[in-house]
Amino acid sequence: MKKIKIFFLFFLISVFSLSTSLAEEKELPSLKLSELIDEALKNNPGIKALKNRFEALSQKPSQEGTLDDPKLMLGITNVPVDEFGFDSESMTQKEIGISQMFPFPGKLKLRSEIAQKEADAAEKEYHHKVNEISEKVKDVYYELFYIYKTIGITEKNKNLITEFVKIAETKYSVGQGIQQDILKAQVELSKIINEQIGLEQERESAEAMLNSILSRNPQSPVGKPDEFEKTKLKFSIEELMKMAESNMPILLGIKDSVQQFEKSYSLAKKDYYPDFEFNLSYGQRDRLRAEGMSEDWPDMISATVTINLPIWRSSKLDKKVEETLANKRMAEEQYNSMKNEIYFNLKDIIAEVKKGERLLELYKTGIIPQAAQSLESAMAGYEVNKIDFLTLLDNQITLFNYEIEYYKVLSDYEKKLAKLETMVGMKLF
Repeated sequence: MKKIKIFFLFFLISVFSLSTSLAEEKELPSLKLSELIDEALKNNPGIKALKNRFEALSQKPSQEGTLDDPKLMLGITNVPVDEFGFDSESMTQKEIGISQMFPFPGKLKLRSEIAQKEADAAEKEYHHKVNEISEKVKDVYYELFYIYKTIGITEKNKNLITEFVKIAETKYSVGQGIQQDILKAQVELSKIINEQIGLEQERESAEAMLNSILSRNPQSPVGKPDEFEKTKLKFSIEELMKMAESNMPILLGIKDSVQQFEKSYSLAKKDYYPDFEFNLSYGQRDRLRAEGMSEDWPDMISATVTINLPIWRSSKLDKKVEETLANKRMAEEQYNSMKNEIYFNLKDIIAEVKKGERLLELYKTGIIPQAAQSLESAMAGYEVNKIDFLTLLDNQITLFNYEIEYYKVLSDYEKKLAKLETMVGMKLF
């Protein structure tokens, strides 16, 4: 009986490998990353809001580049107050007129260009939000992948520790073991059950987060992430920096703001020059009747030009020029600061990615196979009473922890690559 249990345990351990670590009680629907990203980009309210803002601002350039509406004037002039008639005085007129304001040449064009740059910056903000949401979906997806892997490994480890408990109890019952072995195995079993409870809570939290990003009901069923191959980074740091400078939406948006303030500065300088308002009116006069006589008088037209006088230079115009110049300099420094921050973050992420690559290779080809061999050796020694039970148990727990750590490193590695795509502002993999 004892030998049967030991060989059965040895068989379970031999198949407890990296490739078969996830075992679920029931089959869950497959969760595909590309489909989740498409759904998030379609339904996420944050993306919709920024898209609407960009579309609204894209309507402004045409408005800003168009003249103000002309003004229609209707009136009467020179009506005598003693008679209130239109035929007793030669200067009495019924008047209709029209006026149009014309800004100083170049102002309309600059206003339109300023509005266009504002719309361009809003479009970049929208694209950055798209990249951010894609990264968030990937982040939660890989976290969920890690949680499911850990749940599977933990479940298999619980089954093995349960067998350990039975073996310890069998050996104790025939006088070949000690009670401490049973208690130690039971404690480890309780710890695993506690970990399973925590993992279930983490799974539910990650699924609720994913549903939130997808704008679903928080209780909507999610599914299990697909298996995937480790993504390989094929770009150098120099290539990624060039990509970021050319494609990173936030960086390009700040560049649009710099150009917007440059044009605002040019517009502020044009405010030193006057705008023009042209007025044209037509006055109709009735036949004059006075003391039994009548006389026709010709109608009249009038034309005027009105200009504003930009005389408040030191208190208004100069201050506006200084304001726009300061805003331009501020945007330029923001651009330089953001570019430096992006370069730093790229280097930091690349270092983390390379570290992850080395760790994954070390776990896959070194640590985990060695831990599995150590466990098999401990199992063989335990069969012939050369290894005590606690050593066997420690070897099992060590292998268990290393396999979980492997998937944690893999999950973090893929998250870093997702962040890298956001940093350069384009799809890389």
